[in-house]
Amino acid sequence: MTQKKLHPTVIQFKEFVKNNPKLIQEVRKGKSTWQELYEEWYLLGEEDTRWETNRSNNETADEASTETKADWMSSIMGMVKKMDPNQVQNHINNLSQALGAIQSVISQFQGNSAAGSSVKPQEGPKHPFLFRKD
Repeated sequence: MTQKKLHPTVIQFKEFVKNNPKLIQEVRKGKSTWQELYEEWYLLGEEDTRWETNRSNNETADEASTETKADWMSSIMGMVKKMDPNQVQNHINNLSQALGAIQSVISQFQGNSAAGSSVKPQEGPKHPFLFRKD
């Protein structure tokens, strides 16, 4: 297989993107395109202030994600503590009854479709290898 050789600036841009993963998120969110980023990088260079905002956002985004995970866990634990076991059991029973009703309706429809069809599987001979003695 022959691979197409990339222009050296494209290879440099790829390395730049690897060092700034925030750019990938920016493209995925639709804030900009790869073409726009490449043109800005090519014209402005790697040391421009436009790229510094992405670098500083990387550090704060990591801190924010760990904080949100901790907040999420604490809120879940708080909700578990506030639960009333009797109320939870009541909801589970209601759900079980609803599922039972759905299953019975489905089985009624399946029973009607099976009774309506008169196709029976063919029965083969009872003894497929019946040999006679001479």
